[in-house]
Amino acid sequence: MKKLLEKDRELALRLYLILGALFIASLVTCNLIFRKFFGLTFFEGSAFEFRLEQSVGLLPYPITFLLTDLISEIFGARRANQVVFAGLLSSVFVLLIVYVAGAAPATSWSYVSDEGFSTVFGQTGLAVSASMVAYLIAQFIDIRIYHYWKKLTAGKKLWLRNNFSTMSSQVVDTSVVLLLLCFGGEIEWSMFASLLFYGVAFKVTVAALDTPIMYLCTYFVRKRFDLKPGEEISLV
Repeated sequence: MKKLLEKDRELALRLYLILGALFIASLVTCNLIFRKFFGLTFFEGSAFEFRLEQSVGLLPYPITFLLTDLISEIFGARRANQVVFAGLLSSVFVLLIVYVAGAAPATSWSYVSDEGFSTVFGQTGLAVSASMVAYLIAQFIDIRIYHYWKKLTAGKKLWLRNNFSTMSSQVVDTSVVLLLLCFGGEIEWSMFASLLFYGVAFKVTVAALDTPIMYLCTYFVRKRFDLKPGEEISLV
């Protein structure tokens, strides 16, 4: 851990708060929009045609793993774990607010009816619980694997720990949430294989594509705070 001067520590703290805020915003958004599903057809009309059908909540979710990897790289595992817990508490708090808002009866002139609100924001207990369980398991696995490879490579080969930790945790996350939903009857078992395959494929692809962003961000942070490869910032 590198100790910083007061001026630099204040800047590092602001960076930590910004990354944490983006993480929480991405996570909460996933939980609010997951009930909408989208479909995309690739290579239409060819022998390789296939259709991807997934929840739109899948779109911002890989961003959370990029952000925890960034926090892990810059500030260490302890700070990354703190953000994960903060994300969990924020998600539960937002869902409680949504529940209270849904219980409040709509007026006759309300732009959104009770039925419309429930359709968009209604959350089933099993779906939310499955999402939270998968989230916790996957994030902690991501952080642990990330720092295992960071230690093993002495802070080098950033691409290896970024991709290996994220891809591994994304497979766990997708598998856990789908298994819980299938066992609970929220999703038909006939859909399990396709949702698992395309969900993992999408997340793994995004994990590979975010590697240049990881390198770019860590480059500027290391240059600004004069960090050696693998060196982390102490905020205390």
